[in-house]
Amino acid sequence: MYGCMEISRAACIGGLILGLNINWSYNDYRMMHAAKNSLTKTLVLSIFLVLLLVTSCNTGTAADNGTVSFAFTVTADMRNYTDDNKNYFRGACETIALKEPGAFMISPGDIDPPSYAYSTIQKYIGADYPWYPVVGNHEAETAEYMAWLRTFNKGGNTLPHITNTGPPASIETTYSFDYKNAHFIILNEYFDGVSDTGTDGDVTDSLYSWLSGDLSQFSSLPDTEKPLIFVFGHEPAYPQADEDTGRMRHEYDSLNEHEANRDRFWKLLSDYGVKAYICGHTHNYSIYLKDSVYQIDAGHARGTADIGSPSTFLIFYVMQDKSVICKTFRLNSGTGNYELKETIELK
Repeated sequence: MYGCMEISRAACIGGLILGLNINWSYNDYRMMHAAKNSLTKTLVLSIFLVLLLVTSCNTGTAADNGTVSFAFTVTADMRNYTDDNKNYFRGACETIALKEPGAFMISPGDIDPPSYAYSTIQKYIGADYPWYPVVGNHEAETAEYMAWLRTFNKGGNTLPHITNTGPPASIETTYSFDYKNAHFIILNEYFDGVSDTGTDGDVTDSLYSWLSGDLSQFSSLPDTEKPLIFVFGHEPAYPQADEDTGRMRHEYDSLNEHEANRDRFWKLLSDYGVKAYICGHTHNYSIYLKDSVYQIDAGHARGTADIGSPSTFLIFYVMQDKSVICKTFRLNSGTGNYELKETIELK
């Protein structure tokens, strides 16, 4: 397979054929004429390769199924394995850097210590690469981690592109932001209206009210002007088994522990046309469609630290026509490499 580095080589061949180098020596001239017939046969192929490679290397323009507006990545539940070790979260970051870092990363909870996770992201993906962390139950139960997260988004608008800060007592850890043709909502599901660590995982009245207000800003827009909407929280509304191993975790103690609030929350997402709710918590990768909303559990990105299901990261491609393509990469324990498991269009 030709790579982007081959463009210059193909271009040079094309240049020779077209006679663009006017500084040839006499011997060069004789060699050109001797090879004229074979080189001429290569002309069409060479020019075609140049055009094809230039197009395919134009990141952010061409994709499998249309024209890309932007991409973003998702990693979750790398807790306790966020330090500088390639067998753990670092390995996922290194692969993301090679595959497609996109415009930013969102991590739906259990990212502790968050300072270590962010340091690994900066070192192996990019010093200025934006990261949007989500509060998980392990952050909520640890004062040091919550203090770091509050400072990381000090004032509720330190992170880039934020358009709506969270409710009082959760200003830094609940918010929304816009990026191109999409709207992203980050929920702290441990906010109870008084404290940002007050519940065991729930969409309480206060959080529901804030979310409803954020979503309602788009209700008067015509469909052609409404953005794609993605919502992120730590706990699944409908826990699922891992797609590869069948492992089940947190089957009864996720958002479904508060069933009425869970149902109200999901109806709100459906009513406002949310494309996907992206979560973690179970360490199991799954995609589940209910009432036109995708629940995507991003699994875990702990590398070899959790062998109950393969380590996972996701790359989302948001298309200009507002379709969404999700590519799922999982760690192959035999090769030690992250490999593409599946490509799904969220319709």
